[in-house]
Amino acid sequence: MTTAQGTAPTSDVDVSVGTERWVLLATILASSMAFIDGSALNVALPTIQRELNVTGTQLFWIVNAYALFLASLILVGGSLGDHYGRKRVFMIGIGVFSLSSLACGLSPNIDVLIAARAVQGIGGALMVPGSLAILSASVSGARRGVAIGTWSTFSSITTLLGPVLGGWLSGLGFWRGVFFVNLPLALIALIVLILKVPESRDTEMSKSLDIPGVLLATLGLASITYGFIEGPNFGLTDPRILITLIGGAAALIIFVIVESRTKHPMVLLSLFRSHTFSGTNALTLLLYAALGAVPFFLLLNLVQVQGYPEQVAGFTFLPLGLIIATMSRFSGGLVDRIGPRLMLTVGPAIAGVGFLLFAIPGLTNGPSDYWITYFPAIVTLAFGMGLTVAPLTTAVMNSAPSHSSGTASGINNAVARTAGVLAIAIVGAIALFSFNSALTARTDSLNLPENARAQLRADSSKLADTKPPADLSADLTANVQNAIKLAYIDTFRLVALIGAGLAWTSALLAALLVEGRPVAKVAAVALEV
Repeated sequence: MTTAQGTAPTSDVDVSVGTERWVLLATILASSMAFIDGSALNVALPTIQRELNVTGTQLFWIVNAYALFLASLILVGGSLGDHYGRKRVFMIGIGVFSLSSLACGLSPNIDVLIAARAVQGIGGALMVPGSLAILSASVSGARRGVAIGTWSTFSSITTLLGPVLGGWLSGLGFWRGVFFVNLPLALIALIVLILKVPESRDTEMSKSLDIPGVLLATLGLASITYGFIEGPNFGLTDPRILITLIGGAAALIIFVIVESRTKHPMVLLSLFRSHTFSGTNALTLLLYAALGAVPFFLLLNLVQVQGYPEQVAGFTFLPLGLIIATMSRFSGGLVDRIGPRLMLTVGPAIAGVGFLLFAIPGLTNGPSDYWITYFPAIVTLAFGMGLTVAPLTTAVMNSAPSHSSGTASGINNAVARTAGVLAIAIVGAIALFSFNSALTARTDSLNLPENARAQLRADSSKLADTKPPADLSADLTANVQNAIKLAYIDTFRLVALIGAGLAWTSALLAALLVEGRPVAKVAAVALEV
């Protein structure tokens, strides 16, 4: 996703070329905080789990506490900027994000870290939509394309560098630095905004905000997330879990009803009358769910099971970003010639093969085996996504009326982030059940004392960070440690297969719903290529 705004701002302020450069600097710096923080944190999670004695459930909450509020509030964040001033809301978002980042870095325990991450998500929801909105409103039409292209390039670079930075800091034993790095970026961005960037707002927009929609979306997503993440702890049939899951689903159904009747909806449901818009958003939900789940569990696999140092693990996904960035220009140009259906069918199908390849390796010899184990999977996934990302954005924007292009982009961005929230919650619950079952099966033949079995069952919520019970012989301890690793590999294989299934389903939906071009024209272009 290359856009994050909920409305389609127009250039409503007259600024000089010099001021446009300051606007570009401020928006790049602020956006970099969100991109670096998100990609760097995943690599630091194994270290955080070890140092703060974190369970698997708490590990999921570290990611989802932020993603939940960002996903449910990102559309209203863009609307607030249009109503009350994009610069003002953007600055408030930066302030909340940076202060909560400081709280994350200083967290003495996991509860404080999760709470601070939730506040960080609120700051992100105010900050992320404002970046492109301010840029679009402040840069003249003739230079806007170049400015957005520059913003996108730096966004890609910071996203690529995030895992490297996270791995380096974690390798130094300083995972808190992942959050502290936001502070100087925020300070510089705020100074530039105060001194150099003009205010802008949509003066023709209604002053009404969709408060019921915001509350229902947040309640629905929060309830479903809580139900699936905490389900393995209480059991999915526990009344507390059933009530939250049913209540969350009911809140989302009511949300759709409210959005269809309110005068100023947060989500413009009329856009979904387009088969292409519906198809591309369904594709986004499934494909980005796979992209949210599989890399999350892969990084835990690499560090905790395969023995990759954090610094090395941070580099493993670098080919993914490089290939997508390289291919996006080609695929973006090709979609204009052959239409989006073929590319949005073939791309996710290839990505599904990449996810499938992640399920093949067993227990490896560490980084020395990377090139023959996980590298082929990453390259295949990258090639599939390289064919998908730019055509997906183009199809979303072209499927909506021009006056609703910003709204369409914002909805698609919210869908992508919601996919990540649901993926970690639902796939995380499946992973916890799977790991417990696999660990029990792999230790049944070890003749462990009953108290040791009970301890393993109690500690299995830590997934691959589960420790062998104390007071076992050296040989038995080694066998239990090996069983823990193999049980996690069994679990990761299931996660990878789920990812493949989601990707292939998204390809099928694209083939059925997305608008296509005549076969003869597509074939002619293919021959030219």
